Amino acid sequence: MKQIYFHRDSKRGKVGTYNWLVEEVEELGDALRKGGKKALRDEFADVLAWLASLANVVNVDLEAAALRKYCGKCPKCSHAPCNCQT
Repeated sequence: MKQIYFHRDSKRGKVGTYNWLVEEVEELGDALRKGGKKALRDEFADVLAWLASLANVVNVDLEAAALRKYCGKCPKCSHAPCNCQT
């Protein structure tokens, strides 16, 4: 995402890029309600792309952040699979 879109996303800024992410999450919600594998695949891909773009704009390594927090286990109970009661 950074190689493809960073030059545009950085000009849009964090608020503008966040707003695009929110719009894509709403579209994913519509696809979940309506069904259809292709629409779901497309919307999940769009949400992931915009999340990665937003992370790039604010200079967060999304992969490293996810691995640091989750590291193959639940961050609350430290088990995999999660043993949390809620």
